Amino acid sequence: MMPIDSADADERLQDVLREGVSAEDLPAVFPLLRGRALLRAFSALFHGGEAQVLLRLLVLRTLGARAHAPEWTPAEIRDQLAFVEPVKLETVVQRLKEHELLTWDSETLRYRVSPLGRKALASVSTLLEFERDDEDGLGYITAQLAAGQAVGRISADELGHLLSRLSELKEDFDRAVLSGSEHRIRRAATRLESVWTWVEKGTEVVRAIADSEDLDPATHRLAQAVGRAQSALLRQAGVFQRELNKIDQHRVHLGRTGLSSSDLVTWLRSLTPGVLSGYADEAHLLPVQPPFLQDQIVLDVAEFELLERERAAAENAELPSAEATPTTHDLPIDEEDLSPLLAWHGELAALAAPMELSDALRGEDYALSAYRLSLLGLVGDPESSALQGPTADLARLPLKLEIEPRLVDPGLAAIALVSAGRLHPKDKKHA
Repeated sequence: MMPIDSADADERLQDVLREGVSAEDLPAVFPLLRGRALLRAFSALFHGGEAQVLLRLLVLRTLGARAHAPEWTPAEIRDQLAFVEPVKLETVVQRLKEHELLTWDSETLRYRVSPLGRKALASVSTLLEFERDDEDGLGYITAQLAAGQAVGRISADELGHLLSRLSELKEDFDRAVLSGSEHRIRRAATRLESVWTWVEKGTEVVRAIADSEDLDPATHRLAQAVGRAQSALLRQAGVFQRELNKIDQHRVHLGRTGLSSSDLVTWLRSLTPGVLSGYADEAHLLPVQPPFLQDQIVLDVAEFELLERERAAAENAELPSAEATPTTHDLPIDEEDLSPLLAWHGELAALAAPMELSDALRGEDYALSAYRLSLLGLVGDPESSALQGPTADLARLPLKLEIEPRLVDPGLAAIALVSAGRLHPKDKKHA
């Protein structure tokens, strides 16, 4: 198998992009194109079935493990890996050589692991080392960040990975607390203890990174966000303890045995389904003892089953049928009572001599007097006279309203004071 030519690789990558989009114009693709050689190395290692991948890693790790004599002759490789089928071994060695993970020295006729192969070996070894006690992946990410900080190469990608992992852990812990389950909270507390060392180590590393004056503003803000996430995670232990204390306050103890409902749940969780089903055999044959019945609860349930359920079933919840919207002609319209206006209009129309305002407003009650006062403003109003209706007829009466700037006692029981004034009939020649 020959290495993939760079132009061929670009053409294949271009095939998966939309028309008019160039791979070099995408910021996210540029780091991948720059690390093409390393990615080819990993492709050569991990392409194919699991057995083939394990065999390649086995051969490469074996050749890279001899520190005192890093060069290998073909015979030494066959002797060292004599448990591998010879044809398969030769195929793997040639594949590693073609992908530049192994180099062949034509002068010494020996193989050695190339610098690219050393990088791949170091990456795989680090991953395998952290796989044993770093199920959450926090240790590996923190170690990579600490290594970069130690050599002065701060990676924003590593900071972003660490922030994302811390946020995921915090969300998982918050969900455990919101569930109110003692089992989930204790399991989350155990998980926090397993990553506690890495969180503390990461805090020291991020503090040193944030104090650096060589960071660009974006990376510095990212480091501060990581520090805040680490602080929130460190405070989570206190949150777990408070929730466990609340659960302890509501824990039900089983008599005087010292056992609680939580102990019973823990014991039940430890049993296998087969054992649990064994305990349940013939359990349905046991009679229900009356002392275990809560009479109030039984009455509530019986009332619901005998009354409420039947009442709900018999209730007619159907909506009425649709009806046509009535027209405006069909709507009932209340006729306005204009008898007070018409009666007063007749009195004013027959007026032949001046009338005091207090006499003109005299009515049966305060409401009628106030109504007449509001209508006096229409007398002689040209705009109101141009309209149609009883109020327009009132405005067209040949009267003139005169009001003085003083108040007088009208002698009415419902009115204390009213403006002095009078109504004058207009001369016929001025009408």
